[in-house]
Amino acid sequence: MIRRLTEKDHHQCLSLLTPHAAENLFILGDIEAYGYDQPFQKLWGDFSEDGTLRAVLLKYERNYIPFAPAEFDAEGFAQVISSDAAFLMMSGLKRVTNHIQPHISHLPRSSRELFYAKCESVDHLSLKNIDEVKKASVNELYKIHSLHNKIDEFEATETVEEKQRNQKKGVSRTYYIEMDGQPVSAASTAAENSQSAMVVGVCTLPDYKRNGYATTCTSKLCYDVLQEGKVLCLFYDNPEAGTIYKRIGFHDIEKWMMIHFETDTL
Repeated sequence: MIRRLTEKDHHQCLSLLTPHAAENLFILGDIEAYGYDQPFQKLWGDFSEDGTLRAVLLKYERNYIPFAPAEFDAEGFAQVISSDAAFLMMSGLKRVTNHIQPHISHLPRSSRELFYAKCESVDHLSLKNIDEVKKASVNELYKIHSLHNKIDEFEATETVEEKQRNQKKGVSRTYYIEMDGQPVSAASTAAENSQSAMVVGVCTLPDYKRNGYATTCTSKLCYDVLQEGKVLCLFYDNPEAGTIYKRIGFHDIEKWMMIHFETDTL
């Protein structure tokens, strides 16, 4: 049985999601931030015959994120998604989205498949030169924004003001290494919640690559977050980057899918 979730379902919802905190970073973070009933956010649960919650579907704006550790009503979730006239995108673990997508009434427009990895231990972090790493204050984030704008593969999707707001809210932080009077390498978190955090924005200026700066920044960032009892996760699609992340203790969970659909609102 599928029905809307409310605050009354909170304990059962956390019991399902928390053992898979990295996999559910977005769902857990959005529940903590916005709860169960906002104009832009709603949640549904799939319950077994004995009333046990076995799957969750989050709607945030025009994106749907499903999660299920095992068997669930994929067709029922697809009906919920298909009935939303404003629906645009579904993202989530590939093994979950693969069950839902064939039942969605809209045709897929594009899809992207990423590796999804997590780190739960400090054992393999590269901490030799972490004294070189600085934690960016809110007032220093303009320097990080300038660094990001110099990285060809980065898309400028976040303003300085948004970076500052997110750091003040406690959902992001940034660490960097400065050389020759400028940040040359950095790593950040995003979507931080009480259980997990996403590693983003790992970068190094071209002239300073191959010095281990990105590895050191990421290791210091991961060390501090792990010391707070959180799990770290990240997306990557570059095998070279994946090798670096695995060297410091990340391991692949599953594949993550981001699927855009043809809708009447486009």
